[in-house]
Amino acid sequence: MPFGVSVMILRYALLGLLSDEPASGYDLKKKITDSSILYWSGNNQQVYRTLIQLEQEGLVSHQVFAQEHLPAKKVYSLTEQGLTELKVWIRSTPELPATRTPFLIQLTWAGLLNDEELYRLLEKYEGEVREELAMQQEKARRLGLASQGTSSRSAFLRGKITENVLSFYGNELNWIRRLRRDIDAAGGYQDELRSQAS
Repeated sequence: MPFGVSVMILRYALLGLLSDEPASGYDLKKKITDSSILYWSGNNQQVYRTLIQLEQEGLVSHQVFAQEHLPAKKVYSLTEQGLTELKVWIRSTPELPATRTPFLIQLTWAGLLNDEELYRLLEKYEGEVREELAMQQEKARRLGLASQGTSSRSAFLRGKITENVLSFYGNELNWIRRLRRDIDAAGGYQDELRSQAS
């Protein structure tokens, strides 16, 4: 359930990661996968194709490093032109958060389900949100340990981004729990489940 990175934004995510430090395509894909906000569901080839395109545009450059017993490693770096392009994008008008989520679309027609099916749907969603929140809390703990002693503006902003992600999943968990309580209070699925258990 992580936030998504569209193909359009992938180029800026790569430029941003390279503004931190030079990296190989493999390392960039790993950083995206490990991130709380940069989730890429596409294949590695899209990352490499985007890097090639960025290089053709003069936004990144690369050096090849020989490795003992391994294929040569291509390491990309951000160019001055790439840094300028990244800053232009950062200054652009931000988009509002997406509210059109697949689960809300499912829920729109969940009234077609019987009580037990609706109960199972909400139970599964709550479990997924709870697991994701726990995973994000662990990532935040590791990030906090890794950034101890740093006081840069970037570290501060990344801490605030982590706070936002935790708040999002915490709010979602509270919301789904309230929804389940409200359905129960309105005489929803619990009566049927109790009658089946007896």
